[in-house]
Amino acid sequence: MMKRIRQSVWVSALSVAAAMTSSPAVAADEKSIWDQVDISGELATEQRLFFQSARSDEQLDSYQASGFFEPRARWRSADRKNQLQFVPYVRVDAEDGRRTHGDIREAYWRHINGDWEFLAGANRVFWGVTESRHLVNVINQIDGIENIDEEDFLGQPMIQIGKQTDIGRFDAFVMTGFRERTFPGQAGRLRDTRVIETSRAKYESDLEEWRPDVALRYAHYIDELDIGLSLFHGTGREPGVVEDAGTDRLVPRYSIISQAGVDLQYTTDAWLWKFEGIVREGQGDVFGAAVAGVEYTFFQINETDADLGLLAEGLYDGRDDDVFATSLENDVFLGARLTLNDVQDTSALVGFVIDTKDGPGGFRVQAERRLGDSFKLSLEGQMFMENDASNPAAVLQDDSFATLTLSWFF
Repeated sequence: MMKRIRQSVWVSALSVAAAMTSSPAVAADEKSIWDQVDISGELATEQRLFFQSARSDEQLDSYQASGFFEPRARWRSADRKNQLQFVPYVRVDAEDGRRTHGDIREAYWRHINGDWEFLAGANRVFWGVTESRHLVNVINQIDGIENIDEEDFLGQPMIQIGKQTDIGRFDAFVMTGFRERTFPGQAGRLRDTRVIETSRAKYESDLEEWRPDVALRYAHYIDELDIGLSLFHGTGREPGVVEDAGTDRLVPRYSIISQAGVDLQYTTDAWLWKFEGIVREGQGDVFGAAVAGVEYTFFQINETDADLGLLAEGLYDGRDDDVFATSLENDVFLGARLTLNDVQDTSALVGFVIDTKDGPGGFRVQAERRLGDSFKLSLEGQMFMENDASNPAAVLQDDSFATLTLSWFF
């Protein structure tokens, strides 16, 4: 019922925005309106193979097939001051019923008036500069059944007001209609041996998902230095997990948090210096977390068009494991990014995570290449090597996998 209410709210907001942005002259000329609509999107099939048998008999064993569809419709007024954007998303999975799901990634009206910008609706907002972890990215909820890499996000209903000034850009966000994190179902892999029961989620706030959240963001650059400062207060996107009384399942618990974040990137010649840091209260004791690293790029290696980037990042997280555990407390990330700069946009990224206490924690490879003008082939592989039972990542030690995705873009 709540999902239908949220969808109705978003559709209504989009309709109101369309009415507000249309003029009698434009409305009378239906052809000119449709000439300003751009339709694009992605349709993909995904084949995933797990290298080891599942830890639980109820989980799928080795092969998982799925597909997804993400169309995009955008309308922009002739004066470019108003924009409507609608991006739904649907995935169908042959094995995990919970992974078959849909979402409205984006459905908003944006109005630009000089240095001011106003947005109303559902949107995805990304903050951060580091490769291995995005600490400051706090606006959107992670779509956890899409992938383990925390790179997929659910659309967040919001009102955003932005102002560009000579000393930087200022943005304010007011949000409600909290999105709960998604988790694999009973047949799914890449999960704890106990299923997380999302339908019984607990909230610190009596208003639950309707409690308002607020965020502020300042972004600027000074010569080669990019600066981002952020504040957030509201229901935290990262849930704790508690036992569900009377069952063998776990339930997520969402706390009210306050978080201050900073992200910095300094560019000099072939060097990129990166930093993200946060201080958070509301989940146990006040704690800090940070990611700092460097990327150096060798351009046109061996007199070719290819570029090779080497990455190194250190990760620290001081949170209380008894309240809210993480596997990235004291870790090092090492990686390499190869970009061929060819007509097919071929690229590859290889990365290792090493726990400074336990040794190797994980290995990841990503590669992609365009096939013709409309298709792309992507390969992703992850190997989980953490076997210390006290580390939260140890539950994934039997879930190493490879995924092959063929996408059609239109």
